[in-house]
Amino acid sequence: MKKNKNLDSAPWIWRSVSTISIAATLLLLFGFGYAIKDVIYPQGDSKLNDGQKAVGSAQEAPNGTNKGIVEDGKIRMAVIGDSLARGTGDDEGLGFVRRAGNLLKDEGYDVQVLNNLGVNGLRTDALLKKLDEQGVKYVLEQSNFILLSIGANDLFQGGQVLQGEDPPTAEKLAAALPETSKRLQEILKKVKEINPNAQIMYIGLYNPFGNVKDLEKPGNAVVAAWNDAAMSILNNEDKMSLVPTFDLFENHLDEYLSSDHFHPNGQGYQQMAVRIAQEYQGNKSAEGSAK
Repeated sequence: MKKNKNLDSAPWIWRSVSTISIAATLLLLFGFGYAIKDVIYPQGDSKLNDGQKAVGSAQEAPNGTNKGIVEDGKIRMAVIGDSLARGTGDDEGLGFVRRAGNLLKDEGYDVQVLNNLGVNGLRTDALLKKLDEQGVKYVLEQSNFILLSIGANDLFQGGQVLQGEDPPTAEKLAAALPETSKRLQEILKKVKEINPNAQIMYIGLYNPFGNVKDLEKPGNAVVAAWNDAAMSILNNEDKMSLVPTFDLFENHLDEYLSSDHFHPNGQGYQQMAVRIAQEYQGNKSAEGSAK
């Protein structure tokens, strides 16, 4: 009797499909576990950490939990906040944090960039809640240099003001200032409570609409008021400073903004990184510490 070839090959087909399915499931589980591990135990930015040990070497606090950082002279950078912290608009994907890290590394510093905690569209109220997350606290606890970018989405709705029929007035933009600056103060207080030993730099705002006729003056006014409010908060705290960016972008918006007319492009982020690196080195010189 002649055998049916299709029936003979069926078991092998099912075995192959089963094997591939099991392998795919195991690979998926491994990837999920790896992603969870990366959040809970961040290993830093591999582009800056070649040959360096992971954060896991952090010292153990007396109660057995990781609370401190190793005092080995290494700069451990963390960044938290909105899309600028994330580096949105940078065609190289580096953002100001990795660009600043590279500049400091070029100056001879030992630099490690921990996980980027930037979130597109984040506002001050959402950041306050985010600072209660254990994963976020862990990253900030392991750093000794924290960069913070927040506020632009509160004032400019992430650039959506350009889509409105009527541009906002100076009064309307200024109306958001009191509550938002109050939340900024709470954010800075919370970050300092999480890590009282870290150097904290707040990235000041620029007016991305300085070349839009109806938004130039109200935008400049509200950004100047915001930066002044931020500066008055920071001046009352140790190890906190503001990195000004208004002047960097004021006359170079076409050159330094990405195509969305809100976020910096690679050149814009590089200018911010240069300012951050200068500020860091200036603070360290004032403290009299070595590299």
